[in-house]
Amino acid sequence: MDDHPILDSIKKPEDVAELSFEDCRKLSEELRDVIVDRVSQNGGHLASSLGVIELTIALLSEFTPPHDQIVWDVGHQAYAYKLLTGRKDQFHTLRKFGGVSGFPKQSESIYDSFGVGHSSTSVSAALGLLRAKKLKGDDGHVVAVIGDGAMTGGMAFEGLNDTGHFSENLTVILNDNQMSIDKNVGGLSRALAELRSSKEYIKVKSRVERFLLAIPLIGRPIARFIRMIKTAFRLFIRRNVPVIFEDLGFQYFGPFDGHNIALLKKKLEISKEIDGPVLIHIVTKKGKGYPLAEENPSAYHGVSAFDKEKGVVPSDKMTFTKCFSSSMVRIGQKYENVVAICAAMMTSTGLAEFRKHMKLRFFDVGIAEEHAVTMAAGMATNGFIPVVALYSTFAQRAYDQMLHDVCLQNLHVVLALDRAGIVGADGMTHQGIYDISMMISMPNVTLLSPCNYAELDRMLEWAVAEGKGLVAVRYPRGGQSDALSEIPVLDGIGPRVLREGNDVAILSLGIMADQALEAASILDEKGIHCRVIDVRCVKPLDMEAWRNLLGDITSVVTIEDGIVHAGFGKYLLSCLEDENMFLQFKHFVTLGVSDKPLVAGDRKTLLKNEHMDAESIVEEVLSMK
Repeated sequence: MDDHPILDSIKKPEDVAELSFEDCRKLSEELRDVIVDRVSQNGGHLASSLGVIELTIALLSEFTPPHDQIVWDVGHQAYAYKLLTGRKDQFHTLRKFGGVSGFPKQSESIYDSFGVGHSSTSVSAALGLLRAKKLKGDDGHVVAVIGDGAMTGGMAFEGLNDTGHFSENLTVILNDNQMSIDKNVGGLSRALAELRSSKEYIKVKSRVERFLLAIPLIGRPIARFIRMIKTAFRLFIRRNVPVIFEDLGFQYFGPFDGHNIALLKKKLEISKEIDGPVLIHIVTKKGKGYPLAEENPSAYHGVSAFDKEKGVVPSDKMTFTKCFSSSMVRIGQKYENVVAICAAMMTSTGLAEFRKHMKLRFFDVGIAEEHAVTMAAGMATNGFIPVVALYSTFAQRAYDQMLHDVCLQNLHVVLALDRAGIVGADGMTHQGIYDISMMISMPNVTLLSPCNYAELDRMLEWAVAEGKGLVAVRYPRGGQSDALSEIPVLDGIGPRVLREGNDVAILSLGIMADQALEAASILDEKGIHCRVIDVRCVKPLDMEAWRNLLGDITSVVTIEDGIVHAGFGKYLLSCLEDENMFLQFKHFVTLGVSDKPLVAGDRKTLLKNEHMDAESIVEEVLSMK
């Protein structure tokens, strides 16, 4: 890696404010160099982080965290912020076990004012921070940075509405990295925007309003009349510029070039002088400064390690997501009442091919998981079978909609839960470990967990053609192992034996069969013969099948990639107790994710750390003897 003299000179965030404009420009180049180099080795969110480097420099030039607080929506664009707020020397550990998180994290730094990872939360969080500051008599500023994609989430507008209604002194920066500056804005509009966002204008405007409102009887009507004239004139000359933010009570400035540090600093300085909420609309380019990412930003949103000279090379390796993609095309062509729904993640959830073949039956609702699920409920009511594809971690956002709008009405909706289980390097906000616990608590739910591609394909068709109520199919990130690929597909959804044995039963969920089979092989060499059972269906449980499978067994170990204290193992144990089978077991051990946030790290490391790998299973079985 090349030397980075300007970056190396930054010892604390306040140092950024002392830089000249030329040094700021050089700093932006150095930051891009470091980020591209590190992400190419560790993987991560590249394009979004490269797009906000100038904004980050401008923010730290005008605000002084932690006294001033900056909230990054989603947070995958905060790499430059981390580098400038004391984590440069640890940045090589980005997304590694025990290293720098890929997202802002309060426990990591005092400069991370709020932990994030999911979309559309920044305005609400920032407003909470601001109101708490006011109650404490703290005069620090609060800034929320939100992208145009995150703005499609309904929660963002709940926060904007509350902020505007009570005229809070919050600064919101809308980072628009997809929409170009509207050509219809023109010179006159730019001149008026410059006037309306100048310190002199703000001061004069405030004085005139206070003067008019102080005049008895006629002052308030005159002030209202002037506001009406201003609004009408603004609408006339800015027909194509969004004014919804002003309707919500914000003073709206922009759009501005988000890579012009001098301009950004000026607008941020002005925002601090305004009494009331401000929204600054900036336009940035995802992947800025790295040509390969500029040309194809979607391919560089979230990446694994790659050769930074050659760039990201698409893999033709089969994965569960690609299996889902081909299955959906086949199922959609076979069943004309099947529709597909996603929340701004068409490509990453594998629905691009479905859209290509059945465009009229595909719906991308934006970053709005709650809306996606309730809309699906509406479509199910009118005779369609919706397949809603979400990452497991994002399905949490639609818990109420799944329960209230789908389950309680017993509507037939299929939920495809990608990235279920231990995901890895994205850390605690992106682990798909909570879906089992959620689904177990809901009525009219079927929860399926395939161990390989063939099972996923079969279960998806079963969910569409034979399932009732909410049918969720959870499957992991990545691919299947060679051992799992040899397991044949089975009709139905009940549990089945993968390996015979009478000493101990190991019950595995989904691809945890890999660890269970490996443990059984090790134990077999020690003279302990294990019956490995593929659970397949988490809920409802076929208790007759489980009575037959466990009738001659006295020791059981369950292994699942979900929260162990509220997961399949405990659920099965309670059901066995209801069936008066509990007393037959000398040992019943449940293994899974512990009841604490699961940090970043590769899957192998996390499995070992959570005592969920084959060696841990072996240890548990040996301790029974």
